[in-house]
Amino acid sequence: MAPDAPVDPLTGLSAARFGVYVHFPYCLSKCPYCDFASIAAKQIPDVRYLEAVLAELQQRMASFGLAGRTVDSIFLGGGTPSLWAPERVEAVLDALSSALTLSPRAEITLEANPGASDAERFAGYRRAGVNRLSIGVQSFQPETLAFLGRAHDAAMAEAAFGAARHAGFENVSLDFIYGVPGQTIATAKADAERAVRLGPDHLSAYALTLEPEALAEEVPLAKQLARGEVVLPAEDQVVAMQRAVQDVYASAGLQRYEISNYARPGFHSRHNALYWTGGEYLAVGAGATGFVRAQGGGVRYSNHRSAERYFLDVEAGRVPEANREPLGSAELFAERLAMGLRLAQGIDLAGVCSAFGLPTEARQAEADKMVKRGLARWEGPRLSLTPEGADLHSAVSAALL
Repeated sequence: MAPDAPVDPLTGLSAARFGVYVHFPYCLSKCPYCDFASIAAKQIPDVRYLEAVLAELQQRMASFGLAGRTVDSIFLGGGTPSLWAPERVEAVLDALSSALTLSPRAEITLEANPGASDAERFAGYRRAGVNRLSIGVQSFQPETLAFLGRAHDAAMAEAAFGAARHAGFENVSLDFIYGVPGQTIATAKADAERAVRLGPDHLSAYALTLEPEALAEEVPLAKQLARGEVVLPAEDQVVAMQRAVQDVYASAGLQRYEISNYARPGFHSRHNALYWTGGEYLAVGAGATGFVRAQGGGVRYSNHRSAERYFLDVEAGRVPEANREPLGSAELFAERLAMGLRLAQGIDLAGVCSAFGLPTEARQAEADKMVKRGLARWEGPRLSLTPEGADLHSAVSAALL
């Protein structure tokens, strides 16, 4: 952890206060569970996309008046940004350093796939200024990988981790999915045990979720689920998988600091913590979503998911925005509370109410009920969820709102 990393007073978690998200939408193939803005493409227009991102950056800087802001974190996500040539990534980071003030201890993350071609690029990304890799392993089990439409195997995933270390990355995260049809508690635990043997600094473990709205985004597995062609594991099985994974990670010194994230001390994701603690983030690229504060509230905006529509607007000198949502105190409070309760440290409930000018007493009374039910705990002024409460995070948050 950088010693000068900002600490959020309401959660006590070190987090970036202003970050930049760069979305790279291209993939070699579209995973059947993915509802992110991603495009399967054999030919990737990496130079054209770079020019569009740089042009949008200038548009956003001018429209939001961001000159002089200090950037604590940068996250290049996707899609598969490890398909973007390292020199293009370097050009983006150089442009951000010129347009904004980059903290000397900024966390700069790039998402990567475990394919051999990606691993060969890792040294180039390190030279470009990336200092954290997040590798999408998802599973080591061949059946689970096949169901998820992943092209790599366990050996390629382990080789990618080794390549990251060889390239000089001292901060490497691995991402996994559990709750996949056909998966068992034993195989989820086996994935966790194999992951910790590699010695990563951070691990993410997400339960597979297929939202109804994903149908509109052409997510094949969501459609199969709706038609009854696939069945997700029972909820109690998914919870048991999570508990098994958590126990394995804890035994290896990786503590659960957020509902789906685990880290060695000092290695939690400061960029993701920005989202959980109400920080601002400039976002550029097709399908990117950003948030900036304005006029006592905030503005959330989303870019066109279609790369061609994105190019059309940017190259015509227009901001490539699909929608914009003004957020007032009520909306910001709701997000701050719900996101804060995802964290192991929880949130200073009276503090967050005070920050948004809202009464505290009724919410504290509701929190006391959650404590009596074993779903939450008080640690001084801070309210956090128990493991049982974390499994019911959405319901607990709704009750407090």
